[in-house]
Amino acid sequence: MAMPGGWTLAMVWTGSAGRFVAMWLVMMVAMMLPPLLPMLAHFARNGLAALAGVAYFSVWGLFGAAVYALGSAIARAELEWPAVARLVPLATGAALLVAGAVQLSTWKARQLAVCRACGAPASPAAATALMHGVRFGVNCSLCCLGLMAVLLLGGMMNIAVVAAVAVAVALERLAPRPALLARAIGAVVMALGVVALARELPAHMLHY
Repeated sequence: MAMPGGWTLAMVWTGSAGRFVAMWLVMMVAMMLPPLLPMLAHFARNGLAALAGVAYFSVWGLFGAAVYALGSAIARAELEWPAVARLVPLATGAALLVAGAVQLSTWKARQLAVCRACGAPASPAAATALMHGVRFGVNCSLCCLGLMAVLLLGGMMNIAVVAAVAVAVALERLAPRPALLARAIGAVVMALGVVALARELPAHMLHY
C-alpha cells in the first residue's frame, strides 16, 4: 500500500497474526537451519533431533508473535496518522544506525560467543533436549536482534534482503573470526542507515 512519504506498507502487518507467524517460522527455518545442524546432528544419535528442533523454533515462533504485535500496532498508527507515516523513511534510517551499532557492540560479541558455544549436552534425556533447544533458541534470538531488525526494516517480502540476512547469520555462526564478521556487517548496516538519512533528510526538511 502506497503511504505518505513515498514508501509502501507491507500488507503482512494488516493480516492475521497466525498467517504472519506461520510465514515467519518458514523464513526462520530456512535461515537458521544451517547453523543449527551441528546441534541437531548430535541429538540425532539419540533420536531427539526433532524434539530439540521443535523447542528451538518454538522460541522463534514466540519472537515472531511479538514482532507481529509491535509491527501491526505501528502499522495502525501509520494508517491513521499521515504525519507518522511521513516519518517512516527517516525512522528507518535511524533504526538501521541502531541495528548496526548493536552489531558493533561488545554485547553482540558476547551473545555470539554464547551462541556458537551452545553445542549439545551429553545427557540423552528428552527433557534435556527440550530445554537445550529452548535455551539455544533464546541465545540465538538475542544474538540476531540486529540482523532481524535489518530484515524487518528492509522488508520481509524482499528476497534480496532475506538472502543477505540469511548469509550474514550463517557466516556469524559458522565462519572463523565471528566477532570481526559481526563488526563488518554492522559497519555495512550503519552505512546503509547513513545513506537512508542523507537521502530523506533534505526532502523531509523541505516538506516542513
